[in-house]
Amino acid sequence: RIQVIGTYRCLPSKQQGFSSCTFRTIIICNNIKCMNVDDHPTLSASDISKIKRFSQQKKGNIFEALARSLAPSIHGHEYIKKAVLCLLLGGVEKILENGTRLRGDINIMLIGDPSTAKSQVLRYVLNSAPRAIATTGRGTSGVGLTAAITTDKDSGERRLEAGAMVLADRGIVCIDEFDKMSDIDRTAIHEVMEQGRVTISKAGIHAKLNARCSVLAAANPVYGRYDEYKNPMDNIGMQDSLLSRFDLLFVVLDVMDPEHDARIAEFVLRMHRYRNPGEQDGEPIRIDGDVDNLATYEDKEEEEEMEVYVKHDNLLHGQKKNTQKLCSLQFLRKYIHVAKNMSPVLTREAAECISNEYAKLRTTDNLGNKSKTLPITARALETLIRLSTAHAKARMSKTVEKKDAESAVELVNFAYFKETKRKTKRKKDREEDDSDMEEDDEEDPFRFDEKDRKRPRTTTSDTAGDQETMETEETEDRSQETAAQPADPTPPVEGVSEEKLEAFRKFIHEIFSTGHNIEQVPLDKILAEVNQAGSRPDPFDEDEVMECINRMMEQNQVYLDMGTRAVFLI
Repeated sequence: RIQVIGTYRCLPSKQQGFSSCTFRTIIICNNIKCMNVDDHPTLSASDISKIKRFSQQKKGNIFEALARSLAPSIHGHEYIKKAVLCLLLGGVEKILENGTRLRGDINIMLIGDPSTAKSQVLRYVLNSAPRAIATTGRGTSGVGLTAAITTDKDSGERRLEAGAMVLADRGIVCIDEFDKMSDIDRTAIHEVMEQGRVTISKAGIHAKLNARCSVLAAANPVYGRYDEYKNPMDNIGMQDSLLSRFDLLFVVLDVMDPEHDARIAEFVLRMHRYRNPGEQDGEPIRIDGDVDNLATYEDKEEEEEMEVYVKHDNLLHGQKKNTQKLCSLQFLRKYIHVAKNMSPVLTREAAECISNEYAKLRTTDNLGNKSKTLPITARALETLIRLSTAHAKARMSKTVEKKDAESAVELVNFAYFKETKRKTKRKKDREEDDSDMEEDDEEDPFRFDEKDRKRPRTTTSDTAGDQETMETEETEDRSQETAAQPADPTPPVEGVSEEKLEAFRKFIHEIFSTGHNIEQVPLDKILAEVNQAGSRPDPFDEDEVMECINRMMEQNQVYLDMGTRAVFLI
């Protein structure tokens, strides 16, 4: 980016002595100034010493302290703030000898209910990152994100105009309302998110443009609100080829909890009541403008001394002084700018930890026991490496240690696996049911049971012999009723081991995945094929199969309809 000051001229275009009706425009410049788009902060010797002292402190966790200081106006979202900190720091980009590029940019998607501060997180990144470009899904096309071919009005020649992701090279692209984009436009960013470049072959123009940027996207579920009783992949409704390019995907839910809502209300009200020191009542808001500034070079004012921590304010931070201090925004920008230039190296312990956890993730995905938000592919291994490297950068460390890998694994496990909740009654309904049961247990003087109608009312004058005869008749009636009841065809079996249950769960997953869009499987087919899946020393009998199905129904994984004798996969 440059700033040009000069004289605007129109020149006629003559060819072989004849002049056409079009004029070409030029600028005869007399001053050119290079403008720094990144707006890197200026560092002094005292700033470097404060940053070094902060990174070497032994009290508390540095990574958590930095993540807690991000977006202090947003309540909660601890893991999302940690992921955003990793996105700002980034991993280490590597270019191998054969020309292969391993990206170090981290891509994150936030999906969930409305009014959960997804757009506010994007807005904070826009204001804090040195180079960030914002766009929305509804007003964005595929060529607007990558590159477009336009025609010059003066010369009529074709020219190439860079899109948002090319302009954000070495920066961050924030895409809001990502779900409103069409599938064709979303497909256009596949190459950018993985290869870090845009290849154009249109209108006789063949070019490769660098677009090495991180993507921070926010979207709403398919149904507008997140349905907790459906699979996360059904709520997201996007292609696996696109989702696998995101390192982390967070499902943000609007949980209805009275205590949680009260804390959020108190936090938001404190934000609205806060006023800057020295602000008078009725003072108009001043809109700063550069109209009166006619100088070519601006005089840079001397910056005040950088404060590491924000001073505690009772109205803004609450009456109770929290022991966990928040870092100032100025310090965060300078600290991230310094830490981003680090290049940590993986140690053997961290590599072994990442390798073992990646194998566990693949095994869990193969068994199909948990609902996941992202497909677990080989890119998940690179995700663990990038997150571990970003965690090491936050500590200003030259090596990636085992604790960095464990922190990355914790972040990945939180973002990948979302268990589908089982439908439970509300607290009010449970209390009503309990009260109804208690009322049923109490003796109602106006309720006459069938036994009470048959049983004669006895008085104190009845003899003991009559009572004995009545008791014998009641016992005979109970024995006859017990004999008349049919036996349960599937008595509960308690002897099914966890290994056999896991094998049966894997067999159910395989039998549903063999066909396309199979929603139900007959119970007779399961009983016939369960022992044909493989030669096992202890085959399943019918009682064990029914017990396994019942236990899977308790975990809300399958549903058995006894009327049609069909098993449905939930």
